Amino acid sequence: MAFQAAIPPGGTWFDTLKKSFVDVPVDSSNGNAVPTSEFLEAAESLTTLFDLLGSLAFTPVKNDMIGNIMVPTHRLLCPFPHPSPLFHRHTNISTDQKVRDRQLASPNESSTIQSLVLNELKSKKHTSAEGLLWLVRGLDFTSQALRHTLQNPDVELSTSFRNAYTGTLKPHHSFMVKPIFSAAMSATPYKKDFYVKMGNEEKARVDMAKWLDALEGQVKVLKEFQERKEAKW
Repeated sequence: MAFQAAIPPGGTWFDTLKKSFVDVPVDSSNGNAVPTSEFLEAAESLTTLFDLLGSLAFTPVKNDMIGNIMVPTHRLLCPFPHPSPLFHRHTNISTDQKVRDRQLASPNESSTIQSLVLNELKSKKHTSAEGLLWLVRGLDFTSQALRHTLQNPDVELSTSFRNAYTGTLKPHHSFMVKPIFSAAMSATPYKKDFYVKMGNEEKARVDMAKWLDALEGQVKVLKEFQERKEAKW
């Protein structure tokens, strides 16, 4: 699990990241291939953002995202499509592998996110592909919330995060999960306090814009990939 490192003097939260999405080399000459190790490391680093938000209400959100990267979870039997991993750990059904598990099990077939998914699907399995689906949704939620925050200086974080949740994760969550995530959206700090936690506010805004550009680009690439026929199960 990722833990937030101390922000250096004059620096920002972005300087503490073990891996930034800015440093994930998407190969445009190879169908926008996303390297697995770098992408997962950047996604795991992102989860320390929820520590920065400073409320225990965000713990389920962080755990949910980490669970799609590297933690085996339980398949929840319920009538709702694509259940979130949030409640999987409370069931007693056999565990599934997630994205990191697939990479470790088949490293020669998993150098990129796209090859990892396609090779898994060829084996008639889709556990990491489903984990990636949820991970991308979580990244999309986070990027939309922060982009709205950056573009609307007079709007509080709670509004930005609530709007992002409504447009990304909420349509896929069950009635059990929605109240927990909704509570987290309402527990965000005031924007002025958020930027204090970010470190140097002026530098944080610049760093955030660059980081979001990279994150949004990778989310777009992976969402388009997931819409391809061969990437579905």
